[in-house]
Amino acid sequence: MVAGIVTGLLLAVFIGGWAWAWSPRRRDAFDAAARLPLKDDGGEGDAP
Repeated sequence: MVAGIVTGLLLAVFIGGWAWAWSPRRRDAFDAAARLPLKDDGGEGDAP
């Protein structure tokens, strides 16, 4: 009984996180975070 409740709760948390990550409101923030490694900040000694 308890295992079923815990499983259902974890499933709800997973679906909530999935919906949050794929919501259109978060697209701009995730796109900006995805471009961070490619951004040239002009630092010296970072690249050979």
